Amino acid sequence: MDTRPLLFLDSGIGGIPYCRDFQLRNPGEPLIYLADRAHFPYGKRRREELARIVPALIEALLEKADPKIAVIACNTATVSVLKIVREKFPRISFVGTVPAVKPAVLDSRSGVVGVLGTGRTIGDPYTGELARKYRRDCRIRGIAAPELVEFIERRYGSAGEDEKREMALTYVNKFRAAGADAIVLGCTHFLFLLDEFRREAAPDIRVYDSLEGISRRIESLLDRDGGRLRSGGLPSGGFSVPERRAAGDFLITGDAEPEAAWGEWAGRLGLRLSLLKRYGAPGLSRTEGGA
Repeated sequence: MDTRPLLFLDSGIGGIPYCRDFQLRNPGEPLIYLADRAHFPYGKRRREELARIVPALIEALLEKADPKIAVIACNTATVSVLKIVREKFPRISFVGTVPAVKPAVLDSRSGVVGVLGTGRTIGDPYTGELARKYRRDCRIRGIAAPELVEFIERRYGSAGEDEKREMALTYVNKFRAAGADAIVLGCTHFLFLLDEFRREAAPDIRVYDSLEGISRRIESLLDRDGGRLRSGGLPSGGFSVPERRAAGDFLITGDAEPEAAWGEWAGRLGLRLSLLKRYGAPGLSRTEGGA
């Protein structure tokens, strides 16, 4: 039995859908969700910056909480630093989130696949290389949507259904005009609009995400060696009643006091809200709020 928490890391709320999906399937596992508010958004940062920011953050959390698995719940951070953190911290298993390009290119009839992501993800050669690995004749139509990341981070909670639908429809129409019959949501933030994208894309375009695949990958690590990493709580596929969730923390970085919205997000996951300060220094200099 291993009662150490699992860590989900993103620059903001984008990794919450992955955290929530895993939590519903595995309510007995303690969690830490970390939103790096101090460096949001990752999509606008250079690879060199992320190569400093993310390892420093993980090092701080390893010292403070000793997570048994770390999920880089951000496509941009994954394609930029996953190899780096795996080499730097070999004692912990990392799970990255990458755009679901493989199933999209294999299923596409038109041979045109749309990938919606941050500028860093769209500009990284990884996406094109992944597509060519599975289907050399497939064309990737990438669109960077930093404004959509900002919308979800800042306004999703207060936006009406019509506004959310229009945001999704804007990009669906661009991909439809390009002849795409598949859209890959290549930023974790966009999963908040997954239902809207699917409704607006139907019936001629299919929308791909990696939610279930990531949860299953984490579960496979927990279940190795007879499930030695399992907490001893409910197994995969257990009840998803909120009262039966294991304890955990919702951390945000930065010196400013958390806005009310952060407390709401933490509450939805059943986690305690905490403020993580100056994590770039060796170890953690200070945490507030019960972390």
